[in-house]
Amino acid sequence: MKLILTTAALALSAGMAFAQDVVRMGTEGAYPPWNFLNDAGEVDGFERELGDELCARAELTCEWVTNDWDSIIPNLVSGNYDTIIAGMSITDDRDEVIDFTQEYTPPDPSSYLALSADVDLDGGVVTAQTGTIQASFIAEQGWTLVEFATPEETIAAVINGEADAVLADKSFLVGAMEGNADLVMLEREEMIGGGVGMGLRESDTELRDTFDAAIQSMKDDGSLNELILKWDVASTFE
Repeated sequence: MKLILTTAALALSAGMAFAQDVVRMGTEGAYPPWNFLNDAGEVDGFERELGDELCARAELTCEWVTNDWDSIIPNLVSGNYDTIIAGMSITDDRDEVIDFTQEYTPPDPSSYLALSADVDLDGGVVTAQTGTIQASFIAEQGWTLVEFATPEETIAAVINGEADAVLADKSFLVGAMEGNADLVMLEREEMIGGGVGMGLRESDTELRDTFDAAIQSMKDDGSLNELILKWDVASTFE
């Protein structure tokens, strides 16, 4: 316990160095309920509420920046923003390029949407967003993969007959089914990737530790589980 408290204290004190600077929070803004743009054109969703609370606890001044998913890691590395908070699963491949905080949600099951419950995944065409753990999984199965730059395009591909099914986070697909009565969710689910964490440049160890401490404080007081339940993005922490 002493070690944990010492680590948290060091992380929070390190964050004070950033207190007078603006920390730019990078997200996609196109993956509800995780992150999306509301009617006012502002970033909204689970990660907006989470990120604002983390910044408040760390006493950081933060602003939100949107970026297309397929270039979200390169633009973090090049300095266009300081964090990625965009439903990004922690994977070994990504961890070789950027650093991650501890997970702020456990892994979310990946599910399939199709126009028929008896779709043949092995012999059909399965779509996923470019650069996602789902796209990698489909390729590893040896299935025919069609990738699109945005989540909306993957759903449209199924509706338009360009693909037989789409694989994505279940929490996203549940929302995508609303207003699309023809879409059905398959019973099959995949558990791929790790939990979801904030991405940061490998050189920004103090900022990572600051957010780590803030995430841990939300876990400790139960507010993180409350936020997960509010937005229904994943299972809660035990």
